[in-house]
Amino acid sequence: MSKFDSKFFDKPFRFECQGSGKCCVSRGEYGHVYLTLQDRKDMAKAMGIPTASFTKTHCTNDDGVYRLKDNADGPECRFLNSKKQCDVYEGRPTQCRTWPFWPENMNAKTWTKEIATFCPGVGKGRVVPKESVKTQILEQHESELEIFDPEKFFVADAITEDQVKELLKSK
Repeated sequence: MSKFDSKFFDKPFRFECQGSGKCCVSRGEYGHVYLTLQDRKDMAKAMGIPTASFTKTHCTNDDGVYRLKDNADGPECRFLNSKKQCDVYEGRPTQCRTWPFWPENMNAKTWTKEIATFCPGVGKGRVVPKESVKTQILEQHESELEIFDPEKFFVADAITEDQVKELLKSK
């Protein structure tokens, strides 16, 4: 897993979603969408169904870790429609809302060799305010801490607690 680089984080990032749907297609280590309880509630609400029904129909529970079930028809997310749009966009999970600003993406090697070559929104549009990038990094980190109980799972943190503290106090 790649690591967060605070020096890399200091640079400005241009990003504007191009609606390609590429981020909604399984590609190696980015193959699953992991869900918090709040993610499941939000997605169920967007679909107008109870959380329990959503979870039973659309989720897999692997030792207490919930994730979206794989799409039997291909590598695309089960909620990506033929127009390359998300059918649950208003309730999309943290992992989707915070893309591409995940802690493990915030280093020069990963950003230039993986993210920028894969995602057509990188380098497009306005400069994303540093505060917004920071908020998304921290939101994704908190989500991962909730999903992967450290009592059960070893998670190679992409960002250290010292780096989280540094982000929290930076402007």
